[in-house]
Amino acid sequence: MMGLDLYPAIDLRDGKCVRLMQGDYARETVYGDDPVSQAKLFADAGAPWIHVVDLDAARSGDPLNRSVVAAIADAVDVPVQTGGGVRTVEAAQALFDAGVARVVIGTAAVENPSLAEALTSQGHRVAIGLDGRNGKIATHGWETETDIDVVDMARRFENLGVDAVVVTEIARDGTLEGPDIAGLTNVLMGTSIDVIASGGVGTVDHLRELAALEVGGRTLSGVIAGRAIYEGTVDLVAGLVACAEVVA
Repeated sequence: MMGLDLYPAIDLRDGKCVRLMQGDYARETVYGDDPVSQAKLFADAGAPWIHVVDLDAARSGDPLNRSVVAAIADAVDVPVQTGGGVRTVEAAQALFDAGVARVVIGTAAVENPSLAEALTSQGHRVAIGLDGRNGKIATHGWETETDIDVVDMARRFENLGVDAVVVTEIARDGTLEGPDIAGLTNVLMGTSIDVIASGGVGTVDHLRELAALEVGGRTLSGVIAGRAIYEGTVDLVAGLVACAEVVA
């Protein structure tokens, strides 16, 4: 069984590198004011991707940190995956023009799945951000609840040419308490699309657990980690090794 890609995360707010606790904008920790240098450190450590989120744009739709995203993409030799407030073809195109390899569409894709198809039909790389509380989708920076099932939503994108779905259990995000194995299992079991896990990673053992997760011959394609890396509960190099291990 192949390993999975580890995506160290850079969450941007007011140009700074931050993390929110469970998506709550009032519970913010600032980890640095130089996201570009942080991205370089991740790339130099061997990260195969860097995951960047514009938290301001996720909330408002305004790409307030686009220049920072562009600077990150220009500064590193590894592909950058970026989400937050990508709600139109034009917004996605601006990120691709800025050097982003793949955009993550959340709210807009849930409300209008044809947006993803419009981009993939032009040859663009797209991932779908499926953020949930207890298996139900939340949108608009996680502030709007819906009754849409995460697995049902993932199925809608199976034949639209997207690279993957990024599945986040909001209750786990930023807690370091471990990933939502049950929820991820449901998505792997109920879909055929590649799945990137997000939320809850706090130790290298959590990464090993995700690398070993297999449902019907399907495994995760990647995992996003943020706070654990910044706070030192996951050493990035050790995490990369754990994710790359081939599990028998």
